[in-house]
Amino acid sequence: MKIFHNTLKNKKKKGFTLLEVMVAMAIMAITLVALLDSESASISRACEAKFTTSASFLAQKKMAEIETLKPEDLSSDSGDFGDDYPGYSWELTIENPSFDSPPDVLDHLKQMDLTINWGEDEQYSYNLIQYRFIPGQ
Repeated sequence: MKIFHNTLKNKKKKGFTLLEVMVAMAIMAITLVALLDSESASISRACEAKFTTSASFLAQKKMAEIETLKPEDLSSDSGDFGDDYPGYSWELTIENPSFDSPPDVLDHLKQMDLTINWGEDEQYSYNLIQYRFIPGQ
């Protein structure tokens, strides 16, 4: 029996077609976009957490300073925290509270609204409201 060899061998070139390369690039692009988006969100959340932590401590510090003031020295004011906390600013508003209560109690209460801001155009804001009882006013 004679064995015939196929003289016309299939000569396939090894490699990738243009379509395969384009599909691989599309998959890589979608993956990279998803990774970069999650990284961006992670950085944003970390920045918000840093602000919230710092602002709560700064608000407590400022309120402690305000509590040492005499009642007649209480007034609305604003400022910053100096070189120790660059970009952070505060604003204090002193007003009479507006809720239903016996009038004699409202005469002795002051509402203190303290707002801590940080970032470009004050994009981050932390607000603390405290009431102070002032006897004999």
